[in-house]
Amino acid sequence: MVITLSQLLDVMPGARLRAGLFLSALNAAMDLYRINSPQRTAAFLAQIGHESGELRYVRELGSDQYLSKYDTGTLAARLGNTPEADGDGQKYRGRGLIQITGRRNYLACSQALFGDDRLLRHPELLEQPQWATESAAWFWQSNGLNELADKDQFTTITRRINGGLNGLEDRLQLWARAKVVLCVS
Repeated sequence: MVITLSQLLDVMPGARLRAGLFLSALNAAMDLYRINSPQRTAAFLAQIGHESGELRYVRELGSDQYLSKYDTGTLAARLGNTPEADGDGQKYRGRGLIQITGRRNYLACSQALFGDDRLLRHPELLEQPQWATESAAWFWQSNGLNELADKDQFTTITRRINGGLNGLEDRLQLWARAKVVLCVS
């Protein structure tokens, strides 16, 4: 399934300035990772729409103090960051349209996209439209989100992406628009 620029803008009206930069990468990544039905596409667009502020952000916002939560402690360990306060939290902050976060996730994503560990050396690659999009589609498929989208399990999808229900109302609004645009009943 291919989406048009008009459809993308109808789902994410706030993406006006950036939609054209992401359109071909989105279509290629969705095809590659089997986000290939109106139901899957609607759920995917809603989730990346929220996570990226409608394609505005491909890097997690936050001060060094905010990002330090990823640097040491339980969350840092869960993400595979080193236990020392060495800047891993800032280096492996959320990036891409689904915000790949933490050294462990960067390595898994890098292996999937490139077959090597280049994202550990160049995490900023996930800020480029092609890799921001492809990393999101990889995360989607590798976490079984196509199958959840097939069953309309949108809240479960949100929990898998976010770890909770942060921004659920916005995600639901984006999903409702995407379902109308893509004729999902």
